[in-house]
Amino acid sequence: MGKKRMRLLAVGLVLLAALGAGTWLAARKTPEAVQTAAWGLSFPKEGGCPVGSATREELARYNAAYVGDPEERVLYLTFDAGYDNGNTAPILDVLKAHEVKAAFFVVGSFVESHPELVRRMTAEGHIVGNHTFHHWDMSKISDEATFRQELSDLETAYQKATGEELPKYYRPPQGIYSEENLRMAKACGYQTVFWSLAYVDWLQDDQPTAEQAFSKLIPRIHNGAVVLLHSTSATNAAILDELLSRWEDMGYSFGTLEDLFAGG
Repeated sequence: MGKKRMRLLAVGLVLLAALGAGTWLAARKTPEAVQTAAWGLSFPKEGGCPVGSATREELARYNAAYVGDPEERVLYLTFDAGYDNGNTAPILDVLKAHEVKAAFFVVGSFVESHPELVRRMTAEGHIVGNHTFHHWDMSKISDEATFRQELSDLETAYQKATGEELPKYYRPPQGIYSEENLRMAKACGYQTVFWSLAYVDWLQDDQPTAEQAFSKLIPRIHNGAVVLLHSTSATNAAILDELLSRWEDMGYSFGTLEDLFAGG
């Protein structure tokens, strides 16, 4: 074999080795990356902290969280509020009776149609968070100006309804997110809130029974749980008093999103 061919072969081997090393490094990095996905959970152990689509550490890089301190018997109660069908006020009544502060993630139509409920949430010490103005799949928005507009339009609606600044907590519609979305939300000054416990409560014409709801919400409760419920659910309105009482009897107390992001 000629010297020229040997040199070319040596260069080729070096390049292949470099490419192989790059592929290996990329594979090493992949598990640490936040992927575009719909937020999901698995529960390997009853009463234990579930495994989310991304880890606490991965989310923390973007000021995001899905669960609190696994050593603390503290729960964080959140509601998604896309519209009102008469269940929001009873839910607020129960929260007031138990002296529990929750977070309500609202969309533009809710704020514009029911400013009195939004004002009541604020007056009673609950956090009103940003669920975007239109409830779009935000992972399809790559332009930061468009992303920012979805959040700022909700901020404007909230300020018009309450005269106050909207707290900077964001929940992606349908739980669909991307790493770029998380980065943009952080750039807008927001903390992104996922969840570690939820159940199928949003189908208005197919509401779960109380027994079905308790079968999900009692055994799977865990330290630091960020609980997602929907304020449209008639079942939630009916069971909330007993649900909070049962959690309290299990030794849980309730924190706020401020507590959650302070390390709660």
